[in-house]
Amino acid sequence: MKIREITDAIEQYAPLRLQEEWDNAGIQVGDPEADITGVLLCTDATEAVVAEAISRGFNLVISHHPLIFRGLKKIMGRTPVERAVAMAIKHDITIYSAHTNMDSAWQGVSFRMAQKIGMTDVKFLDDNEVMPYGDIGCITAGCGVIGDIKPMTAREVLERVKAAFEVGAVRYSGDSDRLVTRVALCGGAGGFLLDKAVAAGAQLYVTADMRYHDFLDNSQRIVVADIGHYESEHFTKEIFLEIIQKKNPTFAVAFAKNEVNQVNYL
Repeated sequence: MKIREITDAIEQYAPLRLQEEWDNAGIQVGDPEADITGVLLCTDATEAVVAEAISRGFNLVISHHPLIFRGLKKIMGRTPVERAVAMAIKHDITIYSAHTNMDSAWQGVSFRMAQKIGMTDVKFLDDNEVMPYGDIGCITAGCGVIGDIKPMTAREVLERVKAAFEVGAVRYSGDSDRLVTRVALCGGAGGFLLDKAVAAGAQLYVTADMRYHDFLDNSQRIVVADIGHYESEHFTKEIFLEIIQKKNPTFAVAFAKNEVNQVNYL
């Protein structure tokens, strides 16, 4: 099987045209026409992950976050990104990323978050676009999700989130004893959707990278929770796995063992 066949399957699920203008999804390094020897799935394609792919004989790394995000003018091994790129090129490793296109896709990152905590009747929080796409007709794109959950306190929901997403600490504001039946979620940095979460009737909004004043200014309107960027998105690997296994159930594919959250908690 060619690498292109796997990346095409991912793009059928999350078309590259859904990515934000500032993003850099798609092939980062490598040859899409190479034969695949195995696929390593990760959130971030770090040096350690590329080294693991080499040691396991896998020549395709699929990450959520792009390895090359800001422009590279030189590759001299001075930074972790430069070293990972150089290592991949030297060992014929292809690196592919599905970032904001997977965030915006139907059943993408935020939908997977909702599934993890048992939400029902889940839909886009910001259903922002319906577009034609090839032979499959129209696709719907959006940001974040909102749905229902079994009635419980905000604290109980956050305890469930903390366990499901392996969160070291939850930052939150608002009344933790508030009854919650409707939750909004957004993987990654989701502060821009806070007003929409309130307007849609959510009593709790779970995301990452919230600013101090997001907590301060909204504590009377909604419980706001920041669970960490990596924590909110690291199960994106499961979506990649399902796409690949549907394409070829017997193919050699694995989650990276050497991937770690770069943000630590004391």
